[in-house]
Amino acid sequence: MKIIILAGGLGTRLSEYTKKIPKPMVDINGKPILMHIIESYKRYGFSEFCIALGYKGDVIRRYFFDLAGHSESAIDELMTKDTVTVKIPQFNIDVTLANTGKDTLTGGRLKRLKAYIGNETFMLTYGDGLSDVNFTELLTAHKKANKLVTVTAVHPIARFGELKIDEHDNVTSFKEKPQMEQGWVNGGFFVVEPKILEFIEDDTTIFEEEPLEQAANINQFLAYKHEGFWYCMDTQRDKDFLENLCSNGEMPWMVI
Repeated sequence: MKIIILAGGLGTRLSEYTKKIPKPMVDINGKPILMHIIESYKRYGFSEFCIALGYKGDVIRRYFFDLAGHSESAIDELMTKDTVTVKIPQFNIDVTLANTGKDTLTGGRLKRLKAYIGNETFMLTYGDGLSDVNFTELLTAHKKANKLVTVTAVHPIARFGELKIDEHDNVTSFKEKPQMEQGWVNGGFFVVEPKILEFIEDDTTIFEEEPLEQAANINQFLAYKHEGFWYCMDTQRDKDFLENLCSNGEMPWMVI
């Protein structure tokens, strides 16, 4: 099954890094968060990935060309192609690198991959989120429900530290940016049927707006509720949080 990773956004809230590199290439524990995402899928046996490139896409392409062991002359030639697939032997994965346009929005990026997607069910995620979601169970839930789209629903992360206060106003618990216990948000790990592309008009379509709204309106949108670890790297503080987890020997997105 093909795993599509949207990796073309500007990442403006991490501008201290993204002025030079795209957000999915921001380093967590010695490697780009993009590789952490790929490895989290790989642990469930998925090995075919497509990176939808946009802003500073050449940085991502060069990274994978280097991983594949290509010579400098071969890299120079490959960099001229809009779409190219490389094998990464040490990870036993195939990675298709597709230029989907610098200013293209999320739906448009998918639409541009129509030929690559073909008629097969595919998985979709973003280049900045990590989770310990069980992708096998996610896929099973999608097939069982027979919907156009399944999204991993997660509890949102609190913007500020969460206080628990007793009846005497004593703070009994404090957690810095915990996952909230109430409510659900888009966790960014989807299973999608190719028919959804019919709901995408052009490069200006935002996948999370009209296409998903239409799917919901015709009862073709399933939520797979995930109570486990989920975290999105949006700011320097988020990067620090993930780095600290790794420093403490914790990488929950890599635990089955």
